[in-house]
Amino acid sequence: MGFKFFLLFEKFLMVMPKKLRKSFFVLLANMAYYLSSRYRNIGYINLDFIYEDTISQEKKKEIIKYSFKNLLLNFLHLMELRHMSKEELEKKVTIKNIEVVHQAHKEGKAIIYVTSHYCAWELGAAAIGNSVESVHAIFKKMKNLDYQNWVLESRSKFSNKSLEKSNVIKPLIKLVKNGQASGILIDTAINQREGVEVDFLGKRVHQSATPAYLARKYNAAIIPTTIKTDDEENYTLIFFDEIVVPRSDDEKEDIKKATQLQADWLTKLIFDEPKFWFWIHRRFKSNYPQIYKKKS
Repeated sequence: MGFKFFLLFEKFLMVMPKKLRKSFFVLLANMAYYLSSRYRNIGYINLDFIYEDTISQEKKKEIIKYSFKNLLLNFLHLMELRHMSKEELEKKVTIKNIEVVHQAHKEGKAIIYVTSHYCAWELGAAAIGNSVESVHAIFKKMKNLDYQNWVLESRSKFSNKSLEKSNVIKPLIKLVKNGQASGILIDTAINQREGVEVDFLGKRVHQSATPAYLARKYNAAIIPTTIKTDDEENYTLIFFDEIVVPRSDDEKEDIKKATQLQADWLTKLIFDEPKFWFWIHRRFKSNYPQIYKKKS
């Protein structure tokens, strides 16, 4: 009953003028900032942990408020993508540095797109599927299966497919061998046993070694990608130069070096424009669980 009401509400929202619809989600984001003390505190903990006193409290508040806004805008994008045409998406998202993708294809490499919860990540993934190639993206199973199906349906609108996170290595290997593209988020908290240690935002954390492992073993191309905006209406999808995995006699060290290069890319991206990253998740819980016991 609750999900049916949600679908009716979606229809109502989609007949509203676009600016009014966005204003509604921005209002929800502002309310969430003040009502959700848990996630608001997580944001301050993360920013205090990374920046300490090098930025003002007012700046931290601005960044965290935008994290809530950005989350709701991503939800809005998921909703709008369900009703958007290919032409409308092409008009909304400009693509930059597509040449690196063409070069990888020319060399016969499958592409592993590494990305993060940065800016309009839902819109960025859809734009790749719409204008570049179909991507199999990894997702974490949700508790509400109705909502999960709604999300996955939206993500598949523009040719993309989804892979559930558990036992995902074999399907990823098959994709790479078949020359198909995959998308992997590298900014999520993972168990120390599942990743390699890297320096990220000036802290020692663990990060998934999967992209480097697949690229080294099966000669795939790791291409970092993100999306940015200046006005929250027009977006630019950016492909960065391929991260080449070393191939020495020390496989473990090669994978570690390539994983660090991915962390370096993301660190620079976040430090350049911190407001676009999703600060209100417990990214550092695996390596520094004690920091979240202070306020949340």
